[in-house]
Amino acid sequence: MPKPLRLPATDEQALLDGLTVRLIEPEEKSRWDQLIIEQHYLKNAILVGEQLHYIAHYQDQWLALLGWSAPALHLKAREAWLGWSLAQLRRRRHFLAQNSRFLLLGDRLQFPNLATRALGLCCQRLSQDWLQVHGHPILALESFVDSQLFRGTAYKAAGWTMLGPTSGFGRCAEDFYQRHDRPKQLWVRALDPQGVAVLKAEQLPPSLAAYESEPALRCQVSAQKLPSLLDRLPQVADPRRSRGRWHPWPAVLGIICLAKLAGVPGSQDDIAAFAKRLTQAQRRHLGCRRDPDTHLREVPARSTFFRGLKAVQYSSLEKTLLDWQNDLLGPEDSKELVVLDGKALHGAQDQVVINAISVPSGRVHGVEPVHRAGEQLTDQDCPLSSASSGAENEIPAVRRLLSRTDLAGRLVSLDAMHTQHQTAAQIVLEAGADFLLTLKDNQPTLLKTAQSLMPGDFFPSGSLRAAPTDGPDRGKESGPDGDSPTGDT
Repeated sequence: MPKPLRLPATDEQALLDGLTVRLIEPEEKSRWDQLIIEQHYLKNAILVGEQLHYIAHYQDQWLALLGWSAPALHLKAREAWLGWSLAQLRRRRHFLAQNSRFLLLGDRLQFPNLATRALGLCCQRLSQDWLQVHGHPILALESFVDSQLFRGTAYKAAGWTMLGPTSGFGRCAEDFYQRHDRPKQLWVRALDPQGVAVLKAEQLPPSLAAYESEPALRCQVSAQKLPSLLDRLPQVADPRRSRGRWHPWPAVLGIICLAKLAGVPGSQDDIAAFAKRLTQAQRRHLGCRRDPDTHLREVPARSTFFRGLKAVQYSSLEKTLLDWQNDLLGPEDSKELVVLDGKALHGAQDQVVINAISVPSGRVHGVEPVHRAGEQLTDQDCPLSSASSGAENEIPAVRRLLSRTDLAGRLVSLDAMHTQHQTAAQIVLEAGADFLLTLKDNQPTLLKTAQSLMPGDFFPSGSLRAAPTDGPDRGKESGPDGDSPTGDT
């Protein structure tokens, strides 16, 4: 029922002036949950993603509960309000928070302005609290109001804007939504006047750019092309026992291959997260099983990927994956730079691998692990170094990768660690490529020699810019002896 306009009573004004909003203490969480379950219309205290729980109290009496969580994955009206592209949504969604629970414990008739006051006080401190707890600020807020039960008056009075009704879908599992045919009002608010303008900008200001996240890696291969990968996979025996098998083994191997081609750096946990981002069409073409209850395609769990990674040797899959990649991408631009670089794998006990990748296309040429202490190295493993059971650095791993990678006619770049005579000779004489190596103070003799041969203003990718014109050849793209600089260190 609409309430008549009136000024707050004396006792109500005292309560509003003395109202305090704070984060709950860990020991108060069970009480907070129980009150939500008993009195909130959703009867559920579970929030998703990053979350904060607040109480509004006056003289130690709890008068309101507010719960904030991660925002919805996709909302057309919200994205239109912010002017976000899909790429911006994936990088900046964590700058939003959702008011998922709001429960008044005080008498609404006696204190009609309590909801607006509690909501306003909570919004004043939310971004700073989020920064301290979750490591990044909040710039805008969203909330859903069931119009069949409420009118959203408190949100309107607190400066929120209603964007319109939602599409009527609710989350039924971690990654899926089902229609419930009960659209809700979508309310939004920027926490400061410049908040929305900042979020709309192509580039965030430096104060916020540090908090912008990298988008999660996804499978960019169309679903229709995935069966061609399964047909190429080597016949690897299923390492699982026959009891309890659910997902077909080709689907497990296919997802592992897609994850690695997409650049997923870690082990089973990262692959499992990548698998959850596969679309239903991609899951269907990979042969993932259908859940009998939801009729949706499910992906394997991390334990299944763990067994798969233990059973498969990377060397048995590499050629298959590279050939499939080349079929998908077509002919390669031979003018692209090939970069060899070492990376430590997250969550893999300091395992380092060497990647050979074309820049800027990102086409992969090969991957080679750096052997750790305790791994027996054979002459076949290390064709350019003696066998050893100790740990090695990146240098022999790079040479193994060079020996089995087609680099003829290419320009190969490596960092200062690999500025070695043997590596340079292998690139030029065995691989038929040119090299671009870096000189630093860790090789003082070679650095001094190069400095004595090259003028101080030598610029390897262009002309000798400010050099004096002493002779007819000055200013041309040349090395110190008049030859092309390609291949020089």
